[in-house]
Amino acid sequence: MEKEEERIKELHKKMLYPIVRVRTGRAGGSGTIIYCEKDPENPEEFLTFVLTNHHVISGAISYTKEWSSLLKKEVQVEEFSEVNVDVFDYVRVSEIVSSNVHRATIVAYDKQNDLAVLKLDTPKPMRHVAELISEKEIGKIKIFSAIYSVGCSLLHEPFPNHGQISSLKETIDGQNYWMSNANSIFGNSGGAVFVENSMKMVGIPARITITGSDDVVSWMGFFVPMDRIYRFFKVQELLFLIDKKNKHKDCMEKREKSEEKLKSKKIE
Repeated sequence: MEKEEERIKELHKKMLYPIVRVRTGRAGGSGTIIYCEKDPENPEEFLTFVLTNHHVISGAISYTKEWSSLLKKEVQVEEFSEVNVDVFDYVRVSEIVSSNVHRATIVAYDKQNDLAVLKLDTPKPMRHVAELISEKEIGKIKIFSAIYSVGCSLLHEPFPNHGQISSLKETIDGQNYWMSNANSIFGNSGGAVFVENSMKMVGIPARITITGSDDVVSWMGFFVPMDRIYRFFKVQELLFLIDKKNKHKDCMEKREKSEEKLKSKKIE
C-alpha cells in the first residue's frame, strides 16, 4: 500500500505538476514546463521555459507592414501580444488551491512543426519540471507502450488520461505524428505525453480526429514525437534546453546572429 501511495505521488510530481494552462486573447490550451535553472547572469533569479504548440499561441502573433527606409519598400513586421501561463499550486497531493498567472514571452515557434517555446516573465523558481525522454530511448517506444496524456482539456485544470501508443507513423501535412488511444480533446494541445514506466515526456498532443459529421474521435489523438521536438530545438538554437553544456546566453547570441544573417540576405 505504501509503495502504491509513493508511486501515485511520483506520478503527480513528474507528470501532472509540470503541466500549465496557456491562454492568449482568442484561444488557449496547455503547455509543459521543461526548463527551470538559475540565471548565470543573475544567480538570484531563475529562467523558466514552457513548451507548447504553435497553434495554441498563434493568436498572439500578428504581422503588419511598415515602410523600410533602408530597403525602400514595405516590409512585414512581426508583433506579439500577451500570452498568459497559469501555473497551479497543489496541496494534499491532488488538490489545486490556487493558480499563479504569469506573463510569457514567445521565444521561438515553428508553424510547420506546430511547436513553440515560451519564457515565463518571472524570476521565481518553478518546483516541477518535466523530464524529457532521451534521443537514445525514443527508439525503445513501441505500439502498446503504456502512456499518459496530460493537459487542460477544454481549459480545465490539468488532468491525466491513460492509454497506449497506437501508431508510430502517421503522416499529416508532410510531418510524422504518433497516435495514442488516450482520450484527448480541445485544450489538450501543448500538454505532454508521458511514458508510464519512466514518467518521461515523449511528445506533445497536437491533433484530434474529427469525422465527416464533425464528431470528435477522442481516442485517436495525434502528438508530436520527441525526435521532432529535438530537431526543433537544434534548428532554433535552443540546445541549452536539453544539453547543459550549452548555455542560455550563448544560444540566444547564436539566435540573434542567425536572425541578422537572414535580414542581411533579404537586403541583398
